Amino acid sequence: MRKIALFALGAVSLVSVAAVQAQSFPNKPIRIVVSTAPGGSPDVLARTVGQKLSENMGQQVIVDNRPGAGGLLSAELVMAAQADGYTLLMADSSVVSINPHFPRNASFEPLKHLVPVSLSATSPLYLIAHAGAGISSVKELIALAKAKPGLLYGSAGNGGAHHLAMEALKLQAGLEMNHVPYKGGAQVVPAVISGDVVVAFAGLNLAGPQAKAGRIRILASATAKRSALSPEVPTIAESGVPGFELTPTLGFFAPIKTPRDIVEKLNAELIKAVKSPEVQQRLAVLGVEGVGISTEQYAEILREENIQYGKLVKATGARVD
Repeated sequence: MRKIALFALGAVSLVSVAAVQAQSFPNKPIRIVVSTAPGGSPDVLARTVGQKLSENMGQQVIVDNRPGAGGLLSAELVMAAQADGYTLLMADSSVVSINPHFPRNASFEPLKHLVPVSLSATSPLYLIAHAGAGISSVKELIALAKAKPGLLYGSAGNGGAHHLAMEALKLQAGLEMNHVPYKGGAQVVPAVISGDVVVAFAGLNLAGPQAKAGRIRILASATAKRSALSPEVPTIAESGVPGFELTPTLGFFAPIKTPRDIVEKLNAELIKAVKSPEVQQRLAVLGVEGVGISTEQYAEILREENIQYGKLVKATGARVD
């Protein structure tokens, strides 16, 4: 009986300690490790949300950019960090839903190694075309690509969402196009403007201003329904490729053993920050849509994403060097 009583007392003590930790959290700076270099969507999202998080929680939020190995460098750093809620990962679909499907990354299982804390944004992809190519719709692109096999398309890099989106379009529409990878989205749009490549997928923050200036044409979005950021732009699905949809997500993660109470507190604070009018306005300018959902809902989205991207990697034969 004495052993049972001591065990019960110990269990109560552990619960009490966890409760106290959650109540006092945070009592020191929080570090957000970002999977990309400064200037990319994950970086700007981390800084925008982090600033609001700092204001609301009364602690400094430090953004630490650790690009490399397709984002896995940042993930490994967070996986090895103390599981106390003070080290978070900001990563997009390329890191947590695409990379695991390439052979060299097979040991990385995001939902076993990390806790999804909060989905903070979705990043709609837009199909853009060189202004002088004579393409003003998805149907015209398909017709041109079939008439001229080997048409060049650009992407923000091998194995990323932009790359897989075009490979998926090729597969579904029966096209033969050649891939030209660039170092990032900031290099792809100028390549389309110059005509070095005919088409590409890009974010609205990069494509929008160039389209308004008449330097490129936005043909459609890869979203399931028209984006609130650009309701005038049709989806690829309604433009002749039924069922087409691919929208990268951006979210926060914590080490796998982070206490549940702290994960839930972080989730609530991140949702509060993302839902604030000033952050929503800033994100819209960046071309991403702010989102706030529970950790369970985010985990389910990640499971669905992994299935979708896994099938795409296999079906398209996409690879990373």
